Amino acid sequence: QLQLVESGGGLVQPGGSLRLSCAASGSIFSIYERGWYRQAPGKQRELVARMTSGGITNYADSVKGRFTISRDNAKNTVYLQMNNLKPEDTAVYYCNHAGRYGSIRYWGQGTQVTVSS
Repeated sequence: QLQLVESGGGLVQPGGSLRLSCAASGSIFSIYERGWYRQAPGKQRELVARMTSGGITNYADSVKGRFTISRDNAKNTVYLQMNNLKPEDTAVYYCNHAGRYGSIRYWGQGTQVTVSS
């Protein structure tokens, strides 16, 4: 099965930047969509950004213009560049890979992002 390993989280001041990485191992032949989700304490998990194999991207309104999802095919790695971070961005960030129509999905273990002065 596919395994996803996330890294890059940490503590950053408001206005700072972080780059999250999600390295995939195993077969990704059937993967259609790659994305990042986050979950803050007491809140539901929400979509942050996602990208289809065809290059179509979607972003949550709260992160548009600040976050960018990208992919390095040679490394089987998906990135989330986060700029101008705000305290409300504080959450556990999860990497997700999904097949078309939600036929199959995989999750990373999550990485903590804390934005605080």
